Amino acid sequence: MRNLLSMEHLSTTEFDHLIRKASEFKSGARPFPQYKDQFVANLFFENSTRTKSSFLVAEQKLGLNLVDFETSTSSVRKGESLYDTCKTLESIGVNLLVIRHSENAYYDKLDNINIPIINGGDGSGQHPTQSLLDIMTIHEEFKRFEGLKVLICGDIKNSRVARSNYHSLTALGAEVMFSSPQEWQDDSIGAPYVDMDEVIDQVDIVMLLRVQHERHGSEEVDHFEAGHYHHDFGLTPERYQRLQEHAIIMHPAPVNRGVEIADELVEAPKSRIFKQMENGMFLRMAVIDTILDNRKG
Repeated sequence: MRNLLSMEHLSTTEFDHLIRKASEFKSGARPFPQYKDQFVANLFFENSTRTKSSFLVAEQKLGLNLVDFETSTSSVRKGESLYDTCKTLESIGVNLLVIRHSENAYYDKLDNINIPIINGGDGSGQHPTQSLLDIMTIHEEFKRFEGLKVLICGDIKNSRVARSNYHSLTALGAEVMFSSPQEWQDDSIGAPYVDMDEVIDQVDIVMLLRVQHERHGSEEVDHFEAGHYHHDFGLTPERYQRLQEHAIIMHPAPVNRGVEIADELVEAPKSRIFKQMENGMFLRMAVIDTILDNRKG
């Protein structure tokens, strides 16, 4: 694995390798390798708390040297392209780039960059490390994927998480279904759309998605009614009570409490939301280590 750009580029064997390595880091069964002579730059052109902080902790646990980069103080403000920014960092000796960008498949323009790239999220396209940490969390819970029923609810059209998880979970044998307002449906993704209330008592995993207001038009944002959305598509206490005993709740966060999920359910017994965040750091360690270790050869 030279880069990590999209879940569609990974095989199920690679899924398994990364999740096993992350689990071994987490349990202490595998020592943390050290890359003290390597440099990494995190280029986040969109806001982030969990993904960026998780990468920063993972990188430092692996002994990497962090190259300070903030879009607000970089030459991006002077009109420098993403390609030229990356080529500059490559030229001065950076060994790894982690990039989040608002443009879908931004990495297609970076073919001539000769250092590894980890995609921290591209527009509404892909979010591979989020998908991998979700897979890790599900595996911890169920020890399998085959036959699991997964309901993904929310802003499907604008969600890179929905797209990544549909591809990965389907490849692993899970049955993925969507629930979404009609205006946020995306028929280019193959999952069926269902009525949440008709399947809530049959699914093993409910995965809730944040409403992506930043990708909506101003009129759509102005007319959004949080209470109506929560009633129709959110996880309410009533829906929570109908879940199977073994079912779990997931959310990539940030969570809009009272919109996608009732406030009191964010840390309810079935919730794995903060477990996902914990697993994310170890999963990102596994991705970084695998990519840098492969470059040694």
